[in-house]
Amino acid sequence: MRHNQTPSQMFRFGFQRPNHIGLLFTALLTAGLLAGPASAGARKTNQTRTGIDELEASHFAILQGKRVGLITNQTGVDSAGRRTIDLLAHADGVKLMAIFSPEHGIAGRMDAEVANARDSATGVPIYSLYGETRRPTDAMLAGIDTLVFDIQDAGVRFYTFVTTMAYCMEEAAKRQIEFVVLDRPDPIGGEIIEGPVLDADRLSFVGYFPMPVRYAMTMGELARMFNAENRIGADLRVVEMKGWRRRETYDQTGLAWIAPSPNLRSPRAEFLYPGIEILQAAGVSVGRGTDTPFEILGAPWIQGRKFAIELNLRRISGVRFAATEFVPTSGLYSGRRCEGVRIEITRREAIRTMTMGLEISGVLRRMYPKQFQVEKTIELLGSRATVNAMERGESPAEIVARWGADLEKFRTMRAKYLLYN
Repeated sequence: MRHNQTPSQMFRFGFQRPNHIGLLFTALLTAGLLAGPASAGARKTNQTRTGIDELEASHFAILQGKRVGLITNQTGVDSAGRRTIDLLAHADGVKLMAIFSPEHGIAGRMDAEVANARDSATGVPIYSLYGETRRPTDAMLAGIDTLVFDIQDAGVRFYTFVTTMAYCMEEAAKRQIEFVVLDRPDPIGGEIIEGPVLDADRLSFVGYFPMPVRYAMTMGELARMFNAENRIGADLRVVEMKGWRRRETYDQTGLAWIAPSPNLRSPRAEFLYPGIEILQAAGVSVGRGTDTPFEILGAPWIQGRKFAIELNLRRISGVRFAATEFVPTSGLYSGRRCEGVRIEITRREAIRTMTMGLEISGVLRRMYPKQFQVEKTIELLGSRATVNAMERGESPAEIVARWGADLEKFRTMRAKYLLYN
């Protein structure tokens, strides 16, 4: 396995952005799927340079003479908004052979299985890794000697882009295909580790590796860890970022926010997502089919005002709750009136989203024991001990304390693979 290296600083590749890319960027801004560089009060002087920026600055040196397959989606753009697809397709000495798309498709708009397609701008075939197969096949990889991964992650164990990357690494290793990760920030920061560690017997497409829900690692760091700890044996290279520090969240990077999936529409929703998403399987709408997914939650059987009062009495760190009602246009309870709460972030640095999720679950269990199906939270929590403790009515503090030994063990292992301070 090669040592991970960052390409040396050279000149920026002089590819001019086609008009349709500029129009797409503008359309995404207008639709709210892409945000400006940083929110007020969270700006930094120097913008983070992602892996694709660094690769571009090196004139694509590590890909010279290579026949490349690119795993990407709408988040795979450089700091000027140019698609990694276009940059590789027009790079001298690089042959872009195939594109691979994860869940939600190449444009990140689908909430269903994704079909194969062809990129209209380059004519390169797009193979779905969220359809009939979730791994690249021999036919898809024919003629490819390097796989490049450039997708913005969500920083959450059950987000499927993690598994897609790992599966592609496994398939690359079997065929002696080099694997290159163009690194991007962990959007919810690289320091706070939270949630139960996935049970070893519950590995799945929403749980590739026994790690906590929030692991505080970049995709490049995860790739290093998977490669070593799972003995994948891929010929792995990570193109590191410049200017990112572990404490920084996405809106502190200077990078434009591009929604990684249809319902993660803002950094604000991203922070709430890990603790809120676990509730849906238990019978609660988490706002899919509304304008503010993961910022509201409810159900036809919830009494919003009473629910909000009970939650606020818990004094959950960093958030407060207001009664609301909504009618989802899709997803759980589509077309039905739901009452519930809107979550307001009061101190983002104080939020521990998994503790928040446990607090909300506890209130739902006490108020609506017949409707709220605690057992089904196992789907994403992935920890039998945690779900059993929730069913027994243990306090969130007691449950979090149970995670301590496993989290410390994970933290020690994780330290070997970190690339940033």
